[in-house]
Amino acid sequence: MVNFSYSGRLGPERVRAALNARLPPDVVVLEADEVPGGFHARYSARWRRYRYRYLDRAARPALDRGRCWHLRERLDVEAMARAASGLLGRHDWTTFCSASEPPGGRVRTVREARVVREGRFVDLHLCADGFLRGQVRSIAGALAEVGRGRRPPAWPSEILAARDRRLAPRTAPAAGLTLVAVVYDDHPLRAGG
Repeated sequence: MVNFSYSGRLGPERVRAALNARLPPDVVVLEADEVPGGFHARYSARWRRYRYRYLDRAARPALDRGRCWHLRERLDVEAMARAASGLLGRHDWTTFCSASEPPGGRVRTVREARVVREGRFVDLHLCADGFLRGQVRSIAGALAEVGRGRRPPAWPSEILAARDRRLAPRTAPAAGLTLVAVVYDDHPLRAGG
């Protein structure tokens, strides 16, 4: 999602087509629309949805390389789901965010945190009013520790409550992370495609 000021005469569909004609092949504008003057693509969002994808099998991914975190051992999805449910609600996410985040602005509300097996993948679905730098990948790393049997399901919520960056779990690789949707005033705009 991006926004910019434009005073030309092209309508949204023509702006979309013009941008797509100039963008590199791996970047595409799916939708364009006019928004009120005070709108900001980042700060006007009410909710964001992310998916983090794991592939838990011995064989490495081929076609999905770069789109998932390959783990050679089978993950305990039920334990991961129990652990994820302990992250729901309004919390200070200091343990799970980059140290560069301002200390006074680390509180976010997570309204969905679930882990499900979908075909050959294990997917973590998160929805919150906002995410801090590194938060989703840090959560994904903690849940992988639970799924591998290295930590109990209560561990992620325990380190969350501690609000201590020194307890931060291993950050999951970026390859599995996808922004799925951004909601503005209860109107979802889908990302990706």
